[in-house]
Amino acid sequence: MRSGPIIVAAFGLLACSAVLSFAAEPDDGLDVVQVRPNFYMIAGAGGNIGVQIGIDGVVLVDAGSEAASDRVIAAIKRLTPLPVRYIINTSPEADHAGGNGKLAKSGTTIFTNALGNTGFANAMTNGGAAAILAHESILKRMSAPTGQKSPFPAESWPTEAFYTNRKYMRMNDEAIEVLYQPAAHSDSDSFAFFRKSDVVAAGDVLDTTRFPVIDVAKGGSIQGEIDALNKLIELAIPPVPFIYEGVGTYVIPGHGRVCEQLDVVDYRDMVVIVRDVIQDMIKQGMTLDQIKAAHPAKPYETEYGTQEGSTSAFVESIYKSLTAKK
Repeated sequence: MRSGPIIVAAFGLLACSAVLSFAAEPDDGLDVVQVRPNFYMIAGAGGNIGVQIGIDGVVLVDAGSEAASDRVIAAIKRLTPLPVRYIINTSPEADHAGGNGKLAKSGTTIFTNALGNTGFANAMTNGGAAAILAHESILKRMSAPTGQKSPFPAESWPTEAFYTNRKYMRMNDEAIEVLYQPAAHSDSDSFAFFRKSDVVAAGDVLDTTRFPVIDVAKGGSIQGEIDALNKLIELAIPPVPFIYEGVGTYVIPGHGRVCEQLDVVDYRDMVVIVRDVIQDMIKQGMTLDQIKAAHPAKPYETEYGTQEGSTSAFVESIYKSLTAKK
């Protein structure tokens, strides 16, 4: 039964205030977190994996690493006997899309003929496996031009690629939006927004374990990262003015804990503040080495700079992004 309303005066008390339940699991290195009655997050398989379960089957957001695929498949089977129908990729990184092939093959396409035969399915998809949906920028990163070696096997490539900024579908009686975010962590980022569940899977645009990884060489930029975080804040709604357990948009980051809107606001503010400090240092004529030596991200290093090289890479990506020729 839903508990009564609790009025909270300070917004800061809301961050991650809801209690999440944890599904029982063996000691396989995975954490299975129940976010909603029909929605789970699997952590420990590389990038976080979103799992929506319903009458139509299972929709996954990302697939983790290839090495963790068998453990992820087993974890999903412990949650439901229903087959995986769709895998939505938020990025082409190996820790998010490496498991595409195995997880797709563990599932079943929605494309079948009236008799349920697989011939039609084989003609429509990759051998009757679950569909892999992604923005075309992800397909381009995962495949390769003719004559070049692909970083992923063909079975892991998206089978449904879209080129618009928004792709929508309905599965398990729920509207799902996939929203392309250009030039953020890279030029190949997407959010997956589950409207009825009120859950957004943010991919590597949001990473609570470290400073943002902005790959300037692959089209990422500090402004694009900020724009994407602002979009994420716009999508998420906090549980105000009355606070009920489990009410409010949950945001699943690429790595780390489940968040609420105000966690994303704090993360965005951190990124903007560090950007502004470095921008001012650049205006003073400081070099990249001088800026790194001045520790512009020092107030946040305890929380986000614990991974070796994370702070240096973040500062460098901001510097390169701000000094790139227009």
